[in-house]
Amino acid sequence: MSVQACQSVPSGGGLRRPGRGLIEKSQNQKLPNRFSFNGRGNYRTNVALPQIAALQAAGCTRIFQEKASAGRWDRPELHRLLDQLRQCDVLVVCKLDRLSRSLKDLLMLLEKVQLLGAGFHSLSEAIDTTTSAGRMMMQIVGSFAEFERAMLRERTRSGLLAARKEGRVGGRRPKLTPRQQQEIVLLVSSGQKTAADAARLFNVHPSTVARLLAKNKAM
Repeated sequence: MSVQACQSVPSGGGLRRPGRGLIEKSQNQKLPNRFSFNGRGNYRTNVALPQIAALQAAGCTRIFQEKASAGRWDRPELHRLLDQLRQCDVLVVCKLDRLSRSLKDLLMLLEKVQLLGAGFHSLSEAIDTTTSAGRMMMQIVGSFAEFERAMLRERTRSGLLAARKEGRVGGRRPKLTPRQQQEIVLLVSSGQKTAADAARLFNVHPSTVARLLAKNKAM
């Protein structure tokens, strides 16, 4: 993972950020940062050098390397990056999959960046939420993701309704069929088998047999 920050101050008392216009700045304001994030990789290899060069060319100078896989949510360097983001900062990645391989997690991360008042820029996909076109693109992606979630909820609901009409209910399948349960009760109650023997015979845990016998005794 890499986080990079760049600050560029042009003559004239304002701050010009790469790819953006002039931002008014008072003496008490902090210069906004341009952070870059790059997922797990070995920066000693030649494969990573073009990525570093691209990030530096985008105006990023600080790199925070993430060792955890992009498929995981619990990535310490990523969360350290998010903790450092402030309003008007920009998070830069070489590719979207460097940030996350999960569309759900990616949208959650981008939503957090937006709530912080920061921007997001993916170099390969040419997505830049500091521009109106980039913001519109991310809104479209978010709409498709929400549509997919809604469709999944609807399919789940339809499946449950169909199962209930057929007399089936949700939950785990019983480990023992009704006939097997009757056989166990008969074997144990007649003294032919102990509860432990019956559990081994039907390949279930002894506690399953114990619950079955207790339920039968209470009936």
